[in-house]
Amino acid sequence: MTDSGKRAERPEDLSRFVVERLNAGDVEGLVALYEPGAVLALPDGGVATGSDEIRRAYAHLVADRPVFTPGRQQPTLRNGDLALTSVRLPDGGVTVEVARRQPDGTWLWAIDQPRIPE
Repeated sequence: MTDSGKRAERPEDLSRFVVERLNAGDVEGLVALYEPGAVLALPDGGVATGSDEIRRAYAHLVADRPVFTPGRQQPTLRNGDLALTSVRLPDGGVTVEVARRQPDGTWLWAIDQPRIPE
């Protein structure tokens, strides 16, 4: 079970939340990790822009209930209200994301590249 109402107090929390929500099939909880105008890179090379497109992408991804394994969080690089996050995936790939601090102090992703093959 996931707590999709839980907000990221640190940029690094987003990576943990995404795996929890993917494994729970929690599409709305996944969308809640992104700014309304965020962009998400898709496996086919396309881009999902905004909440509606990100919602459709995740609904398709979790439809068959795949299981996701957490990777190893890499050191976060911060510059004011921006943070560059990255996770080394168990299969050797890597993720790269840009998170932005929100007015309430929590963090949301603005840009998400969920898989860069090595």
